[in-house]
Amino acid sequence: MSKTNESLMQRRMAAVPRGVGQIHPIVADHAKNSTVTDVEGREFIDFAGGIAVLNTGHLHPKVIAAVEAQLHKLTHTCFQVLAYEPYIELCEKINAKVPGAFPKKTLLVTTGSEAVENAVKIARAATGRAGVIAFTGAYHGRTMMTLGLTGKVAPYSAGMGLMPGGIFRALYPCELHGVSVDDAIASIERIFKNDAEPKDIAAIILEPVQGEGGFYVAPKAFMQRLRALCDQHGILLIADEVQTGAGRTGTFFAMEQMGVVPDLTTFAKSIAGGFPLAGVCGKAEIMDAVAPGGLGGTYAGSPLGCAAALAVLDVFEEEKLLERCRAVGEHLTGKLRELQGKYPVIGDVRGLGAMIAVELFENGDAHKPNAAAVASVVAKAREKGLILLSCGTYGSVLRILVPLTAEDALLDKGLEILDACFAEL
Repeated sequence: MSKTNESLMQRRMAAVPRGVGQIHPIVADHAKNSTVTDVEGREFIDFAGGIAVLNTGHLHPKVIAAVEAQLHKLTHTCFQVLAYEPYIELCEKINAKVPGAFPKKTLLVTTGSEAVENAVKIARAATGRAGVIAFTGAYHGRTMMTLGLTGKVAPYSAGMGLMPGGIFRALYPCELHGVSVDDAIASIERIFKNDAEPKDIAAIILEPVQGEGGFYVAPKAFMQRLRALCDQHGILLIADEVQTGAGRTGTFFAMEQMGVVPDLTTFAKSIAGGFPLAGVCGKAEIMDAVAPGGLGGTYAGSPLGCAAALAVLDVFEEEKLLERCRAVGEHLTGKLRELQGKYPVIGDVRGLGAMIAVELFENGDAHKPNAAAVASVVAKAREKGLILLSCGTYGSVLRILVPLTAEDALLDKGLEILDACFAEL
């Protein structure tokens, strides 16, 4: 009997816990560049990119060749037992790419959550302090510490009780929704007055462009004032670039466009072209604050992941993917703004590089998020062969994370489907 999406989804429901959500009731069979084919042979245009993991596309030939070559050398030793050159070489290259004209060191791990957990550990060791300030709308992961940092209870920590203490929540600036830079800075000052002295705060962590929170871009003025505030009080600034990094915003790291330099940077997702790899890069003296044995992991910085990441860096250079990212962003944003002129439900089109969001409102009112319309567009698009993602505190934002290697013709085909979906609302 041939496999179908329905039969496999039934098996999934019986075998996998319900906490592992799934956006589309589709089972993928194979993929190439910017398309995915399901087990029934239907091809979909991929505007999701595995949630920002596939900036270099599905199965980029150079990435696959690098992993295949590594497979014949070694797949695992545990770096803390026996080192291997790809880990060292990748750290050297990341050190050169992360913003900051100072000596840097990099730790490699496996997932974005693990990178953030380690960034907090390093910050605590370096400062001798325990508190952390995160922001409304933040997403930093699903482990216990990162759930505490993540600014969204449902579905991530619903029913799990209180998350770890010592975490304080400030306002992320968002002019669209009435939160000014002054408001955001004032919310940090309120924490200092009401909750914790600055000398008890190890780090302030934020995404330069919020991911799950709705693709809101941090204003440069805010970043500059945040950097000054951190310097004033001896607090470390952590840039969570898990989603924005690896070229998604038009520079390899989004902080290159923010006018300031963080003390620590986390990265993951697209860095290894679909293979699990993540890390923390920062000032050498901060990174060295943890004693030997305090950092690492059994699979952290696997040889296969490192080989893939080195190939990803080569692909970015050879195919000029940062330039392509900016071109993709301009192309999509321009077309989406045309749709905004046609459909009043589209309240805002925004983004940085090719990290693009479309926010939907009821009756053009920014105070009335239209989650129902977003859900309808995502479902309609799937029926027409386009895979989309939603995000935002109220589920009212469509996010586009198409591979940077997608051809213009494919981008336009996806946009035509979007146009048809809005026409049917």
